[in-house]
Amino acid sequence: MAKKISIVIVSYNVCQLLDECLQSVRRALEGIDGEVYVVDNLSKDGTVETLQPRHPDVHFIANQENVGFARANNQAIRMSDSEYVLLLNPDTVVYENTLKGVLAFMDEHPEAGGAGVRMLMRNGKPAPESRRAIPTPWVSMLKMLGFTKRYYMSRLSWDEPGRIEVISGAFCLLRRKALDQVGLLDEDYFMYGEDIDLSYRLLKGGWQNWYLPYDIIHYKGESTQKSSFRYVHVFYQAMLIFFNKHYGHLSIFFSLPVKIAIYSRAIVAFVQMMTKRFHHFLYPRS
Repeated sequence: MAKKISIVIVSYNVCQLLDECLQSVRRALEGIDGEVYVVDNLSKDGTVETLQPRHPDVHFIANQENVGFARANNQAIRMSDSEYVLLLNPDTVVYENTLKGVLAFMDEHPEAGGAGVRMLMRNGKPAPESRRAIPTPWVSMLKMLGFTKRYYMSRLSWDEPGRIEVISGAFCLLRRKALDQVGLLDEDYFMYGEDIDLSYRLLKGGWQNWYLPYDIIHYKGESTQKSSFRYVHVFYQAMLIFFNKHYGHLSIFFSLPVKIAIYSRAIVAFVQMMTKRFHHFLYPRS
């Protein structure tokens, strides 16, 4: 008999954060027929060896290489058998009532293909990334110019359910029926952008994406080395993959400015990163 929910967590060198996450998931799953998968992308911090004995009810999949976020999630999704799938970041803590609340909403709204929640930052404030719009050429240009209200759907209430366009991959609850229709995560994305792509395909498939006012804590960025050149390269490469896949057919007058903006932001981010490293090298105590 199929489970109610399968929770999939992809890990990479986040042993301590993942342990805290799994403890919160265990509490949130009480009374729910669920299963948990951890797909480890060849961590060097002993994640599997340390945590598998502590969490014997969790299915650990130890990859022999870092296959990326999308491919690792797909591994567990294919192995699971459940009505719903939750993609969850390892740097999160799930509140005890969150899963019950989200599942109840999805059961009552069969038109909902997926749902995200209110992600709280360390200071307790909601993270803007909890609700996002599809980065169309127009929305992307506005965001890159510093006008972010449309992208973060700022007009929505934080305390009421609301329809959104992009569900964050940090907590992305998906209806299996919708996944079967639109397909799994696009493995062309190594990391970043796959949540935007999947959300867009859900909308194109006739499903609704929802924001729900249930909480998780998201230690944003603590599972990723965002100061590395690899991060800059992978993040902006993902943006280009999404744009070329869904908007590559547009006239060059629409596509060229966006591509130039993406490359420009990537170059600026790289220069800023190298400047900070050079400053630290010259003034290590400052």
